[in-house]
Amino acid sequence: MIKPLIDAVNNIFLLFLIIILVRCLLSWVPSLDWTKQPWFTIRQVADAYLNIFRRFIPPISGLDASPIIAIIVLQIIQYLTVTVLLIIGQGL
Repeated sequence: MIKPLIDAVNNIFLLFLIIILVRCLLSWVPSLDWTKQPWFTIRQVADAYLNIFRRFIPPISGLDASPIIAIIVLQIIQYLTVTVLLIIGQGL
């Protein structure tokens, strides 16, 4: 009964991870127009999360290292969420 919920949570985290990775890769394309869709949405969604880490992690030699920490934190949050769901599922 809890497995479909865990699968859905994992899929949401995977989608968010893909959005962050696409945002990072597209930042290397100088001619990309970020005001057009779907680029605008990708940037808005990813940057809302990445900006949390950019406040604390300055660029190193011009490279933004915040996505690395953001992805690690995202993976930890996913693990904790799934673990809590499994614990709740065992109690049902």
